[in-house]
Amino acid sequence: MKPIHVLGMEPDSRELAPRQAQRIASAQVLVGGEKLLGRFEGHPARKIPIRSPLGEVLEVVKKEAGRGKDVVVLADGDPGFFGIGRSLIDALGKEAVVLHPAVTTLQAAASRLKIPWQDIQAVSLHGRTDMMPLLRLLVRKDKVAVYTGPDFGPGRVAEELLRRGVDTFHMHVFENLGEESERMRCLDLKKAAGERFSSPNFVVLERRKRPGIPLCLGLDDERYLHQRGLITKREVRAVGLSALEIEPVHTVWDLGSGCGAVAIEASVLAHCGRVLAVERDSERVGFIRENIRRTGAYVVEVVQGEMPECLGSLPDPDRVFIGGGMGKGDGLLEEVMRRVKPGGKVVLHLVLLGSLSKARDLLGAQGWPFSITQVQAGRSKSLASDLRFEALNPVYVVRATRPLD
Repeated sequence: MKPIHVLGMEPDSRELAPRQAQRIASAQVLVGGEKLLGRFEGHPARKIPIRSPLGEVLEVVKKEAGRGKDVVVLADGDPGFFGIGRSLIDALGKEAVVLHPAVTTLQAAASRLKIPWQDIQAVSLHGRTDMMPLLRLLVRKDKVAVYTGPDFGPGRVAEELLRRGVDTFHMHVFENLGEESERMRCLDLKKAAGERFSSPNFVVLERRKRPGIPLCLGLDDERYLHQRGLITKREVRAVGLSALEIEPVHTVWDLGSGCGAVAIEASVLAHCGRVLAVERDSERVGFIRENIRRTGAYVVEVVQGEMPECLGSLPDPDRVFIGGGMGKGDGLLEEVMRRVKPGGKVVLHLVLLGSLSKARDLLGAQGWPFSITQVQAGRSKSLASDLRFEALNPVYVVRATRPLD
């Protein structure tokens, strides 16, 4: 099989380099997006447009190369940077593919903005059904480039960011980059959400301000908007998060989330995973959303509903925190034990002896290893010219591990 050459085409130039022109002139099969193929309408080669499903296109490319044809794939910018290069290598093997990179859309956009492009983190939403990769970057990065797609153009991206409480970025939108009709605009998200944009387009999100509350572990209770008394206290929160042993890629459930304090701080640890804050009370759900906005914990997903019924559509968790007690015999812990992944951990914060006894019996009956820690803390309070300590309510922290199947 002849090697397949993947040529990167620069977004801001319609002139071909000599080697590119020679490679294309000798091609018997040209593969690419319809816009790129349109630049070679008079070329005698067989033209294969890249469309979904991509697997069918890759199979045709493989067959043509297997017949000894000279196959050239046209790509935007660097085919190894959010391009078709990876798909071709995965499908055909490294030895069958030769990549020829060019200036990327990101580089061209950065040059228009006159900023170093190495300071920009990039993500692609092309072919995706969710924006989680983008949200993860917005928590930690000040400049994020977005390769948009049919389902996630600039307007849709802006709408979704506003829905998730993101209000700390503005949006640079590049339309028809490299064409005579090229246009660059800087918009706030509300303005972008109501606009229509020419395709192809590209987005750079740039932070304009920091969240009001720095996102970190151990935030003071007063930093969270919450109903009086309905918050996992900072000292106990730290014990619970430690007991969960959250890893960066974990999926975490915070059940009975209240104001979202545990979920928000869990997102610091599960920064490459998913964190779902589940709460039934509409006022508390409003508190969670506002606390996400204040801290910039954009990866926390809020789920409103009755438990355990609303858990059915959620992804199976690696870690589960139950902070709202055992409920009223509604089978919540049983459902959690059924859904958590093998080797996963469940942590409960309980204040009632009856709930503690029930949890112990359920875990013991299923043969789950568990431990119980009583946490009691006191906080200093001023008294006259001195200090006294005021005790917080004692909490039983139950930590259990699902046995490996």
